[in-house]
Amino acid sequence: MRRQNFILALLLLAIFTGCRTAPPLPPADFSAPGWRVQQGQAVWKPSSDRPELAGDLLLATNADGIFFIQFSKMPFPLVTAQISGDQWQIEFGADKDTWHGRAAPPERFAWFQLPRALLGANLGGNWKFSGVENNSWHLENLRTGEILEGEFSP
Repeated sequence: MRRQNFILALLLLAIFTGCRTAPPLPPADFSAPGWRVQQGQAVWKPSSDRPELAGDLLLATNADGIFFIQFSKMPFPLVTAQISGDQWQIEFGADKDTWHGRAAPPERFAWFQLPRALLGANLGGNWKFSGVENNSWHLENLRTGEILEGEFSP
């Protein structure tokens, strides 16, 4: 009986203290101090065998390392990604396919690479970034063929 109670206690301990997913991030408040908001246009080609999508791009970065990026085709957001502290979140489409987690965000999403690239950080994996002119840029995953290119309004 003691052994069964011990095993049950271990099982309950593992269930309640084990893997915990990160809660969804709260909406970003751009009216708070320290935010820099950029708006522009972008073209996103999700992979080499998918068509391009053109839309509006909003990128907001905070001095604390927090960022929010949204790619939309008015009136619908197509992609929304954000990082706050050690948490990340990304949503695709109006049906809100959402992924979120802790620690470093997945490298495969261009939406997490763009803010880093604009800051001059090294990009991991197969990502290549180039600034074309003053406010325009080109981000490409050489393995998947995903391309994100755009321009911010001055």
